[in-house]
Amino acid sequence: MAGQYQAVYQSWMDDPEAFWADAATDVQWYEPWSKVLDDTNPPFFRWFEGAQLNTCYNALDYHVESGRAEQSALIYDSPVTDTIREYSYRQLRDEVAHLAGALAQ
Repeated sequence: MAGQYQAVYQSWMDDPEAFWADAATDVQWYEPWSKVLDDTNPPFFRWFEGAQLNTCYNALDYHVESGRAEQSALIYDSPVTDTIREYSYRQLRDEVAHLAGALAQ
């Protein structure tokens, strides 16, 4: 495990922009980035300039579409109310859509 960590760390050290560009391929983007890192105005850096994504899609819909709809996405465990509730990706997506619809009203 330490060797694998060291290899990943070294990859990041050797070329941070290429490292993060490669890592970002695991994210579903609506629009790709034009530049991985804009460091022309330190300390205000801009990552993945021009890119657009939908966080909710990446967190929920993508997993439903990838065949993980019935897997656990969230486990709510409250010691205060002694309540435990488990939500699948599909259930959580539907709950979020319901709330988003209410907020849009």
